[in-house]
Amino acid sequence: MREIISLHIGQAGIQTGNACWELFCLEHGIQPDGCMPSDKTVGYDDAYNTFFSETSSGKHVPRSIYFDLEPTVVDEVRTGAYLQLFHPDQFISGKKAYANN
Repeated sequence: MREIISLHIGQAGIQTGNACWELFCLEHGIQPDGCMPSDKTVGYDDAYNTFFSETSSGKHVPRSIYFDLEPTVVDEVRTGAYLQLFHPDQFISGKKAYANN
């Protein structure tokens, strides 16, 4: 089985990554909370396992890490429509804003 880990670094990487995960969820029938309706799993192609890992509770979590020194950019994902999709440990950010240095 193939497994891909996505690294999203900096503002552009995080914003692009957020859009990509939204698209991956739409393509594979995964809801914004990480759940997949049970009718999709029967006889359904499991290609999504390349990008997502499945927890013991059946939730699908992206294999990704978000990193930026600017916490507000990462906070956009933490508070966005797909906030329940990600595990909090996947976000690494600075403690304060480093803009305009």
